[in-house]
Amino acid sequence: MAFTATVLSWAILEYGHHMDAVKQLDYAMESLKWITDYLVNAHPFADILYIQVGDPEVDHNCWERPENMTEKRPVIQVNSSFPGTEVAAETAAALASASLVFKEINLTYSLILLEHAQQLFTFADTYKVSYSVSVPQVGKYYNSSGYEDELLWAGSWLYHATKDPSYLDYVTEKNENEFGSLGSVSWFSWDDKHAATQVD
Repeated sequence: MAFTATVLSWAILEYGHHMDAVKQLDYAMESLKWITDYLVNAHPFADILYIQVGDPEVDHNCWERPENMTEKRPVIQVNSSFPGTEVAAETAAALASASLVFKEINLTYSLILLEHAQQLFTFADTYKVSYSVSVPQVGKYYNSSGYEDELLWAGSWLYHATKDPSYLDYVTEKNENEFGSLGSVSWFSWDDKHAATQVD
């Protein structure tokens, strides 16, 4: 969901005038705000992020409507004891990019999103552990190939949102060689943002 929000924000920033021309911009903005409201509420403290509702094994074996489900729906979080760098960094990217979308129309909300983005980036960068290591039950369904691209992706969006050169330095100087995978990029997806980070 965080990846979807980041890409939706990017689309609005790049093509919002085209969306507006066909009367779709308001729908896109409503969809984005629904996601960002959820993500802000899922981040109640600087180093806690609720990342999932439901057991992956149970949920993937359930073929009924959510309204009819009687199975337990555990809430899963990442925190300083059980970090999740990818999901925290991607959520930081989502909120930073969305802060740019809302900046001109709701500055207060934009600043709230940016504050959460900065906290999540610090959390992700401080505790570098894959979320599928900390929360092994997600590994079978949402395993990550690494967290480096999410950190670069989040740093890129935070630079755009803040113009703080420390974020640009993080992406282009401090971690480019270690995290950048320059020359080996082949696609852009929820699990690999290297190509988009280089464009961004």
